[in-house]
Amino acid sequence: MTPAVRREGVLPDRQVALVDLLDRLLAGGVVIAGDIVLSIADIDLVRISLRALVCSVATLEDGDEDGR
Repeated sequence: MTPAVRREGVLPDRQVALVDLLDRLLAGGVVIAGDIVLSIADIDLVRISLRALVCSVATLEDGDEDGR
């Protein structure tokens, strides 16, 4: 099977501007979460938990009106 035939089933390539992508992410909101644990010999030395909500102020205000 040639690469051209395999790509037919894949979504077509689209170029999206970074500004458009950022606008969509801020309009809907994004939650970023992660945990990092540094340990030696099964002894946890450092534990870091990261939680972040990224959205626009307008999105937060719309959520408040809905009673969320």
